[in-house]
Amino acid sequence: MQFYLIQDKEKSVSQKFLDYLEKKYSSVNFYSVVVSDLLKTLSSKHKISCSFETQNQAFELYNTDQNAFFNKILQDFEKFKKENSCVVVLGLNEFGVLGTLELNVKFAKEFNAFIVVDCEILNKIMLSNYLKNALKNENFAFVDENLNLPEKSYQFTTPSRFRYELICKAKQNKKTIVLPESDDERILKASEILLKSEVVNLILLGDENEIKEKCKVLNLNITGAQILNPKNSIYNDEFAKTLYEARKAKGMSEEEAKKLVCDRTYYGTLLVHTAKADAMVSGASTTTAETVRPALQLIKTKQGVSLVSGVFFMCLEDKVLVFADCAVTPNPTPEQIAEIAYVSANTAKSFGIDPKVALLSYSSGDSGSGPSVDAIKEAFKIATERYKDLKIEAPIQFDAAYDEKTGKSKMPNSEVAGKANVYIFPDLNAANICYKAVQRTANALAVGPVLQGLKKPVNDLSRGCLIDDVVNTVILSAIQAE
Repeated sequence: MQFYLIQDKEKSVSQKFLDYLEKKYSSVNFYSVVVSDLLKTLSSKHKISCSFETQNQAFELYNTDQNAFFNKILQDFEKFKKENSCVVVLGLNEFGVLGTLELNVKFAKEFNAFIVVDCEILNKIMLSNYLKNALKNENFAFVDENLNLPEKSYQFTTPSRFRYELICKAKQNKKTIVLPESDDERILKASEILLKSEVVNLILLGDENEIKEKCKVLNLNITGAQILNPKNSIYNDEFAKTLYEARKAKGMSEEEAKKLVCDRTYYGTLLVHTAKADAMVSGASTTTAETVRPALQLIKTKQGVSLVSGVFFMCLEDKVLVFADCAVTPNPTPEQIAEIAYVSANTAKSFGIDPKVALLSYSSGDSGSGPSVDAIKEAFKIATERYKDLKIEAPIQFDAAYDEKTGKSKMPNSEVAGKANVYIFPDLNAANICYKAVQRTANALAVGPVLQGLKKPVNDLSRGCLIDDVVNTVILSAIQAE
């Protein structure tokens, strides 16, 4: 069990709190983001760990790369936690001009650590109200009260923790990912990050001299990446034969096959198809159709799956939701909606999310009618008959699916209402609008789209993708390939 201590003013750790812990645990150990005077005074009696020796080191990384900052503190904390039965995280007393309390609450969510607060009596009511709202429950205590702390911690999944856990999972079974668009500097910059973190092996497609010259200009180090040129690769004859055999029934000639294997998307897909790579990520400068078409022709869909669909992992402040289909099928039939629900639930499960599926509509239960609602009802009927173990509710409005109080009011007998984490939209129009609205207005991290339903992972980037989007999609693809 871990505890988190927020200090409102510079003073020693409350003796009452320490006495409580030392009676309960054989040893009490301390972690801090930054070395402090207080941490130094504890070093003779307790094990201590910190991520940064000075505030300047912490400031520099926080200001230049927050992903790297939070990944480092999570990595250090998790390692220390595994080695010790009780860890107290010392809150910051200051961190530049940032609000200390707000930042400490953010750290508490990152570490999923119980909060113990040391504050003046006058501030207690105000602080208690703030923490109840910020932490969504009362899982905190004040050191000047009679301490009786429960044996539980938070279950928050922050964007940083979600990303950190993905990296840990990908590193356990390192995969090879092909990136066809090496002419795009975002791809090259993402490649450097991925290679440095040693999370995947990479194959870049293009002319080796041109790629290395571009990296030199951009001051990038992509040592370790394999570079293959689709125009004159040792695999071209093999790939041309494979493509011809796969498509000759559809009228493809041998000459057409020879030309197509020089196309970087077809070549990358063939690397995956022939198990020379585990997954492909493309789309930074090509359309979704250009990315998906070769995959459908060669890799094809899994047994029992009739279509490819796309999910986004919507990383909110302290939880992760799955939205589908946000990428592929404009107007799915009820049967397709049911299949998308099932496949999306399996995708969620493969990334550590216990799926509770909501088929969304503008009405909940039997409160409304119309063609759209009827289609969702039919999809629900198909899903419940076909996928017996699926936790699913429909039709249901977004607020009833997301908010527990509203869910109990509108659908009191549902095990999904108010607890849904996989949201299936009635069509691509609604799904695409909603994920972008949440992404922009809630400042959510949208990871995806992750294409699902194929036998092997091929994932599509947005042409407006950021470097972080490329990194995240590659890591997701590596996990899909397991």
